[in-house]
Amino acid sequence: MEAPQSAPLDMEKSHHMVLSPGEGLPCHNESGQQYPPTFLRRMSMGFKTFEKRLVAYNLEARGIQRVEPGERHDLRSLGYTQIGILWFSINLAANNITLGMLGPAVFDLGFLDSSLCAVFGMLVGSLAVAYTATFGPRSGNRTMIFARYTMGWWPSKLVVILNLIVLLGYSLIDCVVAGQILSAVSSNNMSIVVGIIVVAAITWGITTFGYQIFHYYERYAWLPQLVVFCTLAGVAGPGFDTSTISQGDTRTVAGNRLSFFGINLAAAITYGGGAADYFVYYPQETPGWKIFWMTMGGLSTSFTFAFILGIGLASGMAKNSAWSNSYGISQGALIVEGYRPLGAFGSFCGVVVALGLVANLIPPTYSSGVDFQILGRYFARVPRVIWNTIGVVIYAVCALAGRNHLAEIFTNFLALMGYWVSIWIAITLEEHLIFRRKSGFNWAVWDQSSKLPLGIAALVAFLVGWVGAILSMAQVWYIGPIAKLVGDYGADMGNYVGFAWAALVYPPIRYWELRKFRR
Repeated sequence: MEAPQSAPLDMEKSHHMVLSPGEGLPCHNESGQQYPPTFLRRMSMGFKTFEKRLVAYNLEARGIQRVEPGERHDLRSLGYTQIGILWFSINLAANNITLGMLGPAVFDLGFLDSSLCAVFGMLVGSLAVAYTATFGPRSGNRTMIFARYTMGWWPSKLVVILNLIVLLGYSLIDCVVAGQILSAVSSNNMSIVVGIIVVAAITWGITTFGYQIFHYYERYAWLPQLVVFCTLAGVAGPGFDTSTISQGDTRTVAGNRLSFFGINLAAAITYGGGAADYFVYYPQETPGWKIFWMTMGGLSTSFTFAFILGIGLASGMAKNSAWSNSYGISQGALIVEGYRPLGAFGSFCGVVVALGLVANLIPPTYSSGVDFQILGRYFARVPRVIWNTIGVVIYAVCALAGRNHLAEIFTNFLALMGYWVSIWIAITLEEHLIFRRKSGFNWAVWDQSSKLPLGIAALVAFLVGWVGAILSMAQVWYIGPIAKLVGDYGADMGNYVGFAWAALVYPPIRYWELRKFRR
């Protein structure tokens, strides 16, 4: 694969702050007199000084401001392969191995059933991510800024809050898995707490300094992960039991298949809330189909490899008591146990796997720093790097609190958080392909609320979609009436029903909204 050359960001351009009256901090009162230098204003001035230091070192200070066409990078310096490498590097991570384990370990599915549900669920979710990623080059706007064009100025803030929960929640999971692996490598002599703090600190160091460092790291992070994952497949592969079959009656198996399919769909589709963020510096004329298929290629190959490894490890637990006992400690301990025949080298591989989770932590941490700014005018005045730091602190603390409940977080959190993305994608597709098919989007009005949709149709459709998702969800703590119709444990159909209900409701209300308000 070709390695695109690094291109320095034009940070003097990227530093320009373009704030609307609704996004900036007021400088004058109603009489036209300037406000005194309050604590908030002094703090804002301090933030600006910090941003200027970033610019001086050619690092990214840009927040939510649109990247104008003249500020984009030369495509030759970025390269299409960087897109595929980026997604491959992000997803070739241990958290996806532990997700694959849930098929046999939690849903009692056989090796073949687990593999098919994981791969095809991931492919469906990845389609939405690849579609969203194409809006980075064409708009120059971050993903949640683009959400304003479908949800409207105020309703889009609900989507931003949900996306922040997803980003920080996934980061929490990554930290816990890394801590589990490092603890297991040390034969439990090192606390999971230490591992969580280590990976969180490394991630903070990379994401704080922005786009260029982020892309440069991901360009090479996949290689050691690929080596140690291939090593795991080689040493643990003979212990995989590919002959296992799914447990339960026909309806229960069908319900478990749907639920596991939905979890893997959710694991992929939740990238849709930030996919455009990573390509806003690509030229506006970049072909969308190339962004789409390079994203699909990077996501599908890395997800598939990691999922199959996890499914294989879990399938072998019935015949391998050491594996079963390790899983009883943690999912990360099972990964380390797979390397056990290699002795000291196996422990080294375990450390590489744990630190490889930094690559998966970087995108949600970077995106959260931007998304905080979209919440309001005062939030926008705080630089991205400050919000980036706050995000790291939040998910690190939550990871420390939930470090002993990873399986519950996976099964309850992942599927639940995928619902809103599915609903938003339904609304976005219809707005794009039906209502903007001829007129397109005016990307220059990203910060002008009067020129964006009111969001009435989007908000109604979003809420209706959520009702459908709630009625069709199957979680440990709640099984909806529609989900109860399938099997002994229900079938999680929240993603599919939520998408369908929102797609049915949105067009007629949007037609009315356009006729009534002309926006």
